[in-house]
Parts: sequence; C-alpha cells; structure tokens
Amino acid sequence: MHATVGNRIHIKGHGAGMNQTGEIMEVRGPDGAPPYLVRFPDGHQTLVYPGPDCVIESGTPEN
Repeated sequence: MHATVGNRIHIKGHGAGMNQTGEIMEVRGPDGAPPYLVRFPDGHQTLVYPGPDCVIESGTPEN
C-alpha cells in the first residue's frame, strides 16, 4: 500500500456505522509505505498501519 500526504484512507469496520474515513497528514514509511499519521473529521489524529480492510483514495475532501 502506498499513499501521499492529502490522500484519504477508508477503514472498513466490522459493525454497523463502524466505517471511518480520514486524511493522511504524514507518511512515515519509505516511498509512501505505512505507517500513516491520519486525522479524522472529529480532529482526532492517530498512527495507522493499514490492513486489508483499508482503501487509499487520492485527493483531499472538498470543503
């Protein structure tokens, strides 16, 4: 998995309403590899090591 700053990450949850989407703020691995520092819409930031239930989308959300 490869990403750049500004990409969006979609994390699929295992229950109703458990899906999350956040913006990649920092790429800490070499050549776009994980881990990624991700900011979620509520302002929470966390380091994400994406698994097979994650999808990277290029671009940033429109305001």
